[in-house]
Amino acid sequence: MQRINAIGDACPLPVIKTKKGLAAIESGQLEVLVDNVAAAENIRRFAESAGCQFDVVPKEGIFHITLLKGTAPQGDSSAGSEAIAGKTVVVLPADTMGAGDDELGHILMKGFIFALTQLDTLPDTILLYNTGANLSAHGSSVLADLIALEKAGVAVMTCGTCLNHFGIAEQLGVGEVTNMYRIVEEMRSAGRILRP
Repeated sequence: MQRINAIGDACPLPVIKTKKGLAAIESGQLEVLVDNVAAAENIRRFAESAGCQFDVVPKEGIFHITLLKGTAPQGDSSAGSEAIAGKTVVVLPADTMGAGDDELGHILMKGFIFALTQLDTLPDTILLYNTGANLSAHGSSVLADLIALEKAGVAVMTCGTCLNHFGIAEQLGVGEVTNMYRIVEEMRSAGRILRP
């Protein structure tokens, strides 16, 4: 049986490690270790969507999750993702995700952008504006992930007015400078827009 240690890993790593672990085996068992209820629940939901049988056993603060691949009808990978004409555009109008606690918002945004790098089908375009422009500047905690997405063919576009407003135009570390007309055009022509 394969084993994945995701103890201490922040969201979304436990699910991503589980997905990769399942992809690496034709059939059989995969055990995943996590140390919190949220990660265990996320893996349970993923297992259900992947058509795997699963069992969760808590032992001394560690959740031992056993997934059994190949014994249940596999979920249709297109389920819940009907074909939509047009591009997928990710819109990042802030360097945080959600409102309330900025420290948490930065952590969530980092997780969101990392999760984008792990998708089977990458978005076509990422638009960054307002404080989202900070994400594409040198020193950003997500710059490496944005560079990886660009290398994989994702267009990364940052608002030039925003870069100038924050005084970081010379610090752009990935993608191209764009304008509001282009941002509107990208959003108008999108088949799907993702906003964290």
